Amino acid sequence: MTDRTTGPVVVVAGALCHRGRLLAARRSAPAELAGRWELPGGKLESGETPEEALVRELREELGIEAEVGERLPGEWPLKPGYVLRVWAARLRSGEPRPLEDHDELRWLDRHELDSVDWLDQDRPAVAEAARLLPATSTGTALTGPAGAAPVASAGAAPTGPTDAATTAPTDTGTDPTRSSPTAGPSGGVRR
Repeated sequence: MTDRTTGPVVVVAGALCHRGRLLAARRSAPAELAGRWELPGGKLESGETPEEALVRELREELGIEAEVGERLPGEWPLKPGYVLRVWAARLRSGEPRPLEDHDELRWLDRHELDSVDWLDQDRPAVAEAARLLPATSTGTALTGPAGAAPVASAGAAPTGPTDAATTAPTDTGTDPTRSSPTAGPSGGVRR
């Protein structure tokens, strides 16, 4: 737990991996973060451990049950008084759907991680999470044709990790390993 009178507000996020892919969630709110991608999670509440908070947040945001693993190295400031910490997580049950603050989800192979516009403060966390993924995809059930639909979009029928497809990777000029760990120009809290 964090003592909010002496320490930062902790925002927990999950590097949710399934069949060799990492789940990315596109923000729909707040307006200054909408359209950018993040590792799902949220704020630690009073009386919760970070692991309990992450399980709760993944249930609320994605409708899944997850098992939380080790904390990834690093801690990233979001805005004054807020810090992001990330844990490895594994899908236990359910099919991720964008229920809160997101409008789209994608399962990304390691080579696809730069195909979405990550929030600035998530980039170094995604670089750490990439180490959890195999160098090449091994989940044949997850492989779809180039340009295939994302895992799920708000208002769309959800598709689970066993039949999910991803969009074709594109060179967006972003590199999760070359980013400042500080908050972007909006300085907003992402969760």
